[in-house]
Amino acid sequence: MTPHWLLRMRRWAQNPPAPRNVRLVLLLLAFIAALYLVERVWGWPDWLTPDRTGRIPR
Repeated sequence: MTPHWLLRMRRWAQNPPAPRNVRLVLLLLAFIAALYLVERVWGWPDWLTPDRTGRIPR
């Protein structure tokens, strides 16, 4: 760990982010985890898979 990261951690400890920002990040992480679990349980839908047609003509 470089001194730069230690200084950043110190700055975050002295001035933590607002609770609203923390809640937003946690909600985004929960949404991403839910999408991941849905994909693992039911699989990737065929209609979202792109068709491979070869090279794109110029």
